[in-house]
Amino acid sequence: MAAVTKPAGSMPHAVYVWEAPVRLWHWVMMLAMFVLIATGFFIGVPMPTVPGEASDNFLFGYIRFAHFAAGYIFAVFFVLRLYWAIVGNRYSREIFFVPFSLLTPRFWRGLINDVLFYLYLRREPGSYEGHNPLAAVAMFFMYLLGSVWMILSGLALYGEGAGMGSWQFTYFTSWLQPWVGDSQQLHTYHRLGMWYLVIFSMAHMYMVVRQDVFTKETIISTMVNGWRLRKP
Repeated sequence: MAAVTKPAGSMPHAVYVWEAPVRLWHWVMMLAMFVLIATGFFIGVPMPTVPGEASDNFLFGYIRFAHFAAGYIFAVFFVLRLYWAIVGNRYSREIFFVPFSLLTPRFWRGLINDVLFYLYLRREPGSYEGHNPLAAVAMFFMYLLGSVWMILSGLALYGEGAGMGSWQFTYFTSWLQPWVGDSQQLHTYHRLGMWYLVIFSMAHMYMVVRQDVFTKETIISTMVNGWRLRKP
């Protein structure tokens, strides 16, 4: 991979952190999550029925189609993100090694300092080019593991409708549904996973805005142009 040069007129401290595939993945997954959350809510709590022939009122069918399409996009881009963690720069793989980082005292000191910062008990957090320790922990335990569960359970639920001869049923429904109990339990846990990711999304947006406004390092714009800059 060719060396990345600093942009003209850049600040003294400028690091190319998020490569284009990581930035594309971030925004595609964000849009997919918005669609999945909105349509998933209505699938779990359907709107009142409307009079007339079903062929004239296909709104719920469109909602289900949008949910399934966004779900497959979410799953495919998640797999692509795993691939880029292997071939990309060191920042692209840092969230996958959080369990190993938790074994080091330095990581725990940074994690505690970040918690104090986001609780307004500390003026400045630590300076990190990639994710800070708290963000890395949230990304791994909430987003990463939460996404794995939603993909597995979503494909298992899809397999129920696709039937026993489908690959979704063979590779996902056949073992995941008995493991959690039954179909209703699977639906319930899948919906709880949705709220788990909703909580993560809210915390994530608070953290990036808080750090972008109150620290000297760019956060939001870094996921647009890839560069982490230190403000004057």
